[in-house]
Amino acid sequence: MKPLYILLLIVAYFSVLIFISYITGKSADNKTFFRANNSSPWYLVAFGMIGASLSGVTFISVPGWVEDQSMSYFQMVLGYVIGYAVIGLVLLPLYYKLNLTSIYTYLQDRFGNYSYKTGASFFLLSRTIGAAFRLFLVANVLQIILFDNYGIPFWTTVSITILLIWLYTFKGGIKTIVWTDTLQTLFMLIAVGVCIYTISDEMQIDNLFTYVSDSNFSKTFFFDDINAGNYFWKQFLAGAFIAVVMTGLDQDMMQKNLTCRNLKDAQKNMFWFTIVLVIVNFFFLALGVLLTDYAQQNGIDAHKDQLFPIIATKGSLGLATALFFLLGLIAAAYSSADSALTSLTTSFSIDILEIDKKKDKKLQEKTRKKIHIAFSFILVATILIFKYFIADASVIAKIFTFAGYTYGPLLGLYTFGMFTKLNTKDKLVPLICIISPILTYFISYYSKEKLGFDFGFFVLVLNGFLTFVGLYLFKRK
Repeated sequence: MKPLYILLLIVAYFSVLIFISYITGKSADNKTFFRANNSSPWYLVAFGMIGASLSGVTFISVPGWVEDQSMSYFQMVLGYVIGYAVIGLVLLPLYYKLNLTSIYTYLQDRFGNYSYKTGASFFLLSRTIGAAFRLFLVANVLQIILFDNYGIPFWTTVSITILLIWLYTFKGGIKTIVWTDTLQTLFMLIAVGVCIYTISDEMQIDNLFTYVSDSNFSKTFFFDDINAGNYFWKQFLAGAFIAVVMTGLDQDMMQKNLTCRNLKDAQKNMFWFTIVLVIVNFFFLALGVLLTDYAQQNGIDAHKDQLFPIIATKGSLGLATALFFLLGLIAAAYSSADSALTSLTTSFSIDILEIDKKKDKKLQEKTRKKIHIAFSFILVATILIFKYFIADASVIAKIFTFAGYTYGPLLGLYTFGMFTKLNTKDKLVPLICIISPILTYFISYYSKEKLGFDFGFFVLVLNGFLTFVGLYLFKRK
């Protein structure tokens, strides 16, 4: 595929996003940037959240995971359903009742200022790392298939990537993202559909569902080995908790929900989002089965995160497949990254600097814009650091593993706050939330090395439990 075609696709794509930003950013202020004036239609939020939840990581890594793990990832997807039900029935009513802009304000009301700052700080760390991982993946692909041909270095690719996000989010913020995410989700789903169709046609597959069910890679449920990382109950429960913390306790994802007109609309959004997300994840895994078989039948030496990009762009599936793959990849990546940049700006502005308490509206807006630019530079720097450390395992595994250590304290804090009437020593909360992930790492490491028991993604639950215990041990009478 000629680099010129890729360049024209990217230019056209971002021209559309910037046009949407121009329309939605008219007369925008901080209320628009943070809450979209509470005017977002719930169905747009629900559809757009699909792309933000999946991201470029899912687009690339889930299909590549099938070769090693078959369709075991679907066990986690089923766990997500339980987690999203908790969000819709427990967390959303709380957030709407308190009329929150930042969800971490709850921790201040419940425990105190130290807990509030700790929760927000863990989110800022988690989301910065997570967004950087996702953007690193896409920047790497664009570097290989486009920018290397023009002699453009990787740091320039990354800088251009972040600049484009900043351009269409700096004014309208979350209001712009609700609309751009809807468009980007549509592009991503069309891309997956086209890729499944073309590869099925190439392999002369008449019935996709029959082919997948008969495949050696179609095994979904693993009950045999309790010590294995893909044991059903580990992945199912981990999926439930991951959904709660990475969506329900995540400012990025909840900020979109809080732009709905009321609680009822937000709950409808969560209900339909859950159903569609399960279906979409199944098709990603089915695509993984097709790609793995296609690679083996055609002698293509591509595995994990390289599997989908190499087959789509350098195989015999045609120019249309390559272009739709790139369109889907870019859409999936940016639908996650743009909201991450906005939510990081929101959390730092509200939770750390507390600009909403300042009376000068112009100063509030000026400060918010500076923070937005600062986090753009932080993301660039973080991606460049990752360039030298990510090399082997699937990116999705790294993100979920990291999330288990950084979101675990949030899980413990909210569980303790919502399901007990106890209080804790607020000044000790930062220490508890730092020690818990460290203990989790050592317990997980020695459990696997000495006992042969792999916690896998279940480290999130262990981390949350240790945080809960720490808060209880230092409860305030």
